[in-house]
Amino acid sequence: MARRVYLHIGAPKTGSTYVQNVLWNNSAALAEAGILLPASAAAHDHAMADLRVAYWRDSDAYWTWDRLAEKVRDWPGDAIISNEGLGAATDAQAARAVQSLEAAEVHVIAAGRDLWRTFPSFWQQSIRARSGWRFGAFLRAVEEGRADTFWDNHTAPSMLRRWGDLVPPQHRYLVTVPPPGAPRDLLWHRFAGILGIPDGLCELAEPTSNPSLGAAEIELLRRVNLALGDNYPLRTPYQKVVHQHLVDAVLKRREGVPFGVGLDRADWVRELAEQQIKELQDYPCRIVGDLDELRPTVMRESVSPDELTEDQLLQVAVETIVGMLDHADLLSQQLNAPSDKVNVLSRLRTRAAGGVKRRLRLATRREP
Repeated sequence: MARRVYLHIGAPKTGSTYVQNVLWNNSAALAEAGILLPASAAAHDHAMADLRVAYWRDSDAYWTWDRLAEKVRDWPGDAIISNEGLGAATDAQAARAVQSLEAAEVHVIAAGRDLWRTFPSFWQQSIRARSGWRFGAFLRAVEEGRADTFWDNHTAPSMLRRWGDLVPPQHRYLVTVPPPGAPRDLLWHRFAGILGIPDGLCELAEPTSNPSLGAAEIELLRRVNLALGDNYPLRTPYQKVVHQHLVDAVLKRREGVPFGVGLDRADWVRELAEQQIKELQDYPCRIVGDLDELRPTVMRESVSPDELTEDQLLQVAVETIVGMLDHADLLSQQLNAPSDKVNVLSRLRTRAAGGVKRRLRLATRREP
């Protein structure tokens, strides 16, 4: 039985990709130190979807929550389960997860980010998950109290109430995301301190780029989602086709114009931030970082995807088609290449198309 189990439950867009990359890149060293990351990152994702009984989960995926929990129970030291989708579990699902770990000492880690950056990130993630609502419609829903999914799935207070209440207060943690300009490794050191990972055990590579799409690019994807109709309704087929061949291969590689909340809503966002800080001050948990970091500090005017003209979108659409043609040509060359040229073309394709082949292989590989 594991001695301690650390459940890193999110929220999305709080530096989780960087933290997870450090963990998985150093999983062997961590295991030697008595800290287990069971299975693989894909296994954690499958187990999360199974736990949440998500409609988009792969019904034939090898890794379920119970299988992952069993692997943790067989480990004699500490263990880490990390997936930003866990925070969206219901009360009953969170309770099931904690109970499945039996006698282990369970710790819950949630991360929080200032709302000025969180609002556009949440909406963009929803579009990249096949949604079709406009950015302005999302903001109005929040203003009018019709955005429970946002508060439940993307903010630390709700996540901590569902998960943190299941463990003693001293085993609940809120990690605040440092503001822009902070040292890149600061977030990692905050997590490492909770997990008991000593300095120097893990090699810290440069944070992997997980770029946000620009205003025109995300608006184009939103319209593609609407035009898809009933095609690719589930997550895995959508990711294999739309993400691999449009988002990852082309849209992520463009230098689009950033978008965000307009300054006309700055006071409203500040007020919401103060309410969130007060809520977390009243909740018994360990703060790793500073609640002041949940106050927006850099608030600039920005364009909304809703404000783009049809001519602007048409230009981006044409350039995107050209990019997809280049991507398709490289795929065709690889399929038709002699075996001794595959490695050369693979490296070329990685540079030109953002490593699509590797991600496609990982997305389609069945766990052992």
